[in-house]
Amino acid sequence: MNASSIAAAGIASAVQRFDASASRTAARPLDDLAGESVERMQAKTAVQANAAVLRAADEMTGTLLDILV
Repeated sequence: MNASSIAAAGIASAVQRFDASASRTAARPLDDLAGESVERMQAKTAVQANAAVLRAADEMTGTLLDILV
């Protein structure tokens, strides 16, 4: 499995979670405001973590290419 594709899928999943939480909050703002806020913070953290994986994979690929060339 490729780290880049896993990280990209993780970002897509987190964005979907964030959007779903935002939609639920917009539809019913007082139902579970605290829970939905936590859900959006977790989704944001997941995006940041997966972006860091993408950066690391990119750096590793660049380093490998530098070694091979």
